[in-house]
Amino acid sequence: MSLNTAITEQLRSLVASEGLGLVSTEMVGSGPQPILRLVVDGPDGVTLDQCAAISHQASALLDVEDPLSHGYTFEVSSPGLDRKLYSEEDFKRFSGHRINVRMAPSFRQHRTVVGELLAFEDGVVSINTDAGDRVELPFDEVFEARLEIDWDQMLKKRKNNR
Repeated sequence: MSLNTAITEQLRSLVASEGLGLVSTEMVGSGPQPILRLVVDGPDGVTLDQCAAISHQASALLDVEDPLSHGYTFEVSSPGLDRKLYSEEDFKRFSGHRINVRMAPSFRQHRTVVGELLAFEDGVVSINTDAGDRVELPFDEVFEARLEIDWDQMLKKRKNNR
């Protein structure tokens, strides 16, 4: 289940008023209390205060609009270090980064591909795998893609900042 376009646009405007962009609205889980999650991001990341302000305002909007016919838990989140790549723009933005791509079950050539995102052009995701092969994947067959965290680089950066 997803939110209707009018409510999504109201949420997008609300998030923009905090200087951020609405990356995604997600309904996660099933059963009596699924989670309605707003994923927000900005050029300099997201602060806890920004998430709290958006949560407060969006909760009021959702209480008035009452878009879902069942109960849910609401949360506002940043994409995180191992963020999902949601859109074509994300694939273009994160060119040069390491990613992990899981393909749809219908795509038989590869299940999972890990490597450096080289490019996104004409609906094709190009990746240089760890084995040194260039793989081209159709965007419409991507089930989920996430940034890969380079823990060695993160630890080196942290060590140098001490």
